[in-house]
Amino acid sequence: MDPKKLFPLLTVLQSSCLCSTTFSCSGGPWSLTPLFLGDVAPAEQEKLFIQKLRQCCVLFDFLSDPLSDLKWKEVKRAALSEMVEYITHNRNVITEPIYPEVVHMFAVNMFRTLPPSSNPTGAEFDPEEDEPTLEAAWPHLQLVYEFFLRFLESADFQPNIAKKYIDQKFVMQLLELFDSEDPRERDFLKTTLHRIYGKFLGLRAYIRKQINNIFYRFIYETEHHNGIAELLEILGSIINGFALPLKEEHKIFLLKVLLPLHKVKSLSVYHPQLAYCVVQFLEKDSTLTEPVVMALLKYWPKTHSPKEVMFLNELEEILDVIEPSEFVKVQEPLFRQLAKCVSSPHFQVAERALYYWNNEYIMSLISDNAAKILPIMFPALYRNSKTHWNKTIHGLIYNALKLFMEMNQKLFDDCTQQFRAEKNKEKAKSKEREEAWIKIENLAKSNPQVSLVRLNTLFLFFVFFSLFFPCHHLVNVDLCS
Repeated sequence: MDPKKLFPLLTVLQSSCLCSTTFSCSGGPWSLTPLFLGDVAPAEQEKLFIQKLRQCCVLFDFLSDPLSDLKWKEVKRAALSEMVEYITHNRNVITEPIYPEVVHMFAVNMFRTLPPSSNPTGAEFDPEEDEPTLEAAWPHLQLVYEFFLRFLESADFQPNIAKKYIDQKFVMQLLELFDSEDPRERDFLKTTLHRIYGKFLGLRAYIRKQINNIFYRFIYETEHHNGIAELLEILGSIINGFALPLKEEHKIFLLKVLLPLHKVKSLSVYHPQLAYCVVQFLEKDSTLTEPVVMALLKYWPKTHSPKEVMFLNELEEILDVIEPSEFVKVQEPLFRQLAKCVSSPHFQVAERALYYWNNEYIMSLISDNAAKILPIMFPALYRNSKTHWNKTIHGLIYNALKLFMEMNQKLFDDCTQQFRAEKNKEKAKSKEREEAWIKIENLAKSNPQVSLVRLNTLFLFFVFFSLFFPCHHLVNVDLCS
């Protein structure tokens, strides 16, 4: 439909001035007239409502000249406020002619090109240190969002009528706004998209698909998007409503989209929402536990300690809901990683790993599988009880060892003896290695004819073979042959 025929008043206004958030629009008193819905007869209210919606399609410059058109900015703000109250407290006011007008007013005000990011490409946004760029036109945008939400939530709202105007194109433009740097706008967008998802069954698959595409671009192309946390929060609610058994597409979404989000360097911005989504999936289908845990171990940070603490937080949330039958499948690789964390020189990583021993459910799982877990954990715990630089870690390790000892005294004693035997074996190997070096040195001194080149060759020979064979094989090497 020709927009000039649908919105004749708007056409007149736009022909007189160029309106956007970056261009001034000085329309004058004829373009925005203060009109009050309560002052007219009920029969005239629909007509006046439409007129107000069209008036609110006039845009003003809040950025380059915030002091311009102050009177008419206030007129528009008052009109938006009045319409919010009008549809909130009145019934049967959202008639069929209102739908296209509301959607158009929302689109004119909201759908715009977002400014370039204020953070350098690839820079990690720190919500505690970095200030977000706020939307200059927020005094009007906030009211437009509030009005549209009241419109969607109204008891009079009929999705069958609205679906002609709130379509895939509308949703696509709405999703593009999630990259706004203004957290206030993203919060409204989150609620708005969630309401649309709930009201329009025919758009649900499309919304999920487009969110997937945003995540794919974020993971594999840009690594920058401001709205990942909000989109994950919406998905957490959506996942919670998935019917059982889970569809294959939903499992693929978990394994191919959600889990790779762990490897992005800006994980800290959205990790709580991501962990919630992952746990929701595991509560729906426990058979997904093994691939999820193995993926976390695959993406486990190697040199980023704060990120490692986040992984430990998420892993504990997973263990809180894990089924004992699934725990058995992942216990060995999982506790090998925990042993590395306990040995970490970064005390927060070691501390967070040792806090697992304060979790009653995790301790019950460990107790049931102590024969597998204690031999993995004991060397790291015992070694760091004496060598870790942080005294707090010493206390936590003592607590963990004490719990293991109370859990199974015989197994604990066996692990202690095995550890001491391994230590003695290491000492013996070290002594053999020293003796081999001494013999090489003495033989070299007693054979002056051995050239420097020959000594270097023998040195490389010794180093190479010591990697693959016990040292005592080298003690009898004849340096003069």
